[in-house]
Amino acid sequence: MKRFWKAVTVAPEGAGFEVRLDARPLCTPGKARCLLPTRALADAIAAEWAAAAPETGAAIRPALLPLTRAANTAIDRVTAEHDAVVRTVTAYGGTDLICYRAPGPAGLVRRQAEGWDPLIAWARDALGAPLLMGEGVMHVAQPAASHARLEAAVRAHDPWELTALHDLVTLTGSLVIGLAVSRGHLTATDAWRLGRIDEDWNITEWGEDAEAAAQAARRRADFLGAARLLDLLRS
Repeated sequence: MKRFWKAVTVAPEGAGFEVRLDARPLCTPGKARCLLPTRALADAIAAEWAAAAPETGAAIRPALLPLTRAANTAIDRVTAEHDAVVRTVTAYGGTDLICYRAPGPAGLVRRQAEGWDPLIAWARDALGAPLLMGEGVMHVAQPAASHARLEAAVRAHDPWELTALHDLVTLTGSLVIGLAVSRGHLTATDAWRLGRIDEDWNITEWGEDAEAAAQAARRRADFLGAARLLDLLRS
């Protein structure tokens, strides 16, 4: 697809905003109008389209449209499947990264405790969800009451916020880290670092190859993009 429009604009529409390419409003792949809940998000998506193909006839670069993709997902999928997405995201609380600790070496054990113990305490105090920890990869069953409170915290997100939370959780493997970002307890940068303790330890010990580094960079960009989506939704 190539740029066919001359101007990208934002206009109020109903209870939200829409991005227009000349007079044509953006639509999702499912053919729904891409109505955005905040002006900040609409402006950011308009900027994406302006940058994705900077001149008439230029090929559109989809990689430069992450917020547009998130909006499409929120409208076409998450809105229609809100309960299913809530269950999918909540399930990460049953196998949360921060609950599974290494038996050694001592340096890694210490890093996990320093990074993750405060999050265990935050989940208990702020979410009312005490979590159990174990060593290695053997499954640790979490209390039913904690699961219910985690699900309530996830369900409190509307489809737009849930779209962002889904990525925060799946990219780290931690529901607690995702909720900590959503609630403003962690910055996105700190949250990504805490979700990478094991990987960063291994890199320190064994080094990192170029392919793994490139994949980690892409995942980090996606994580920071999900956090930015939350910020734009709450502006």
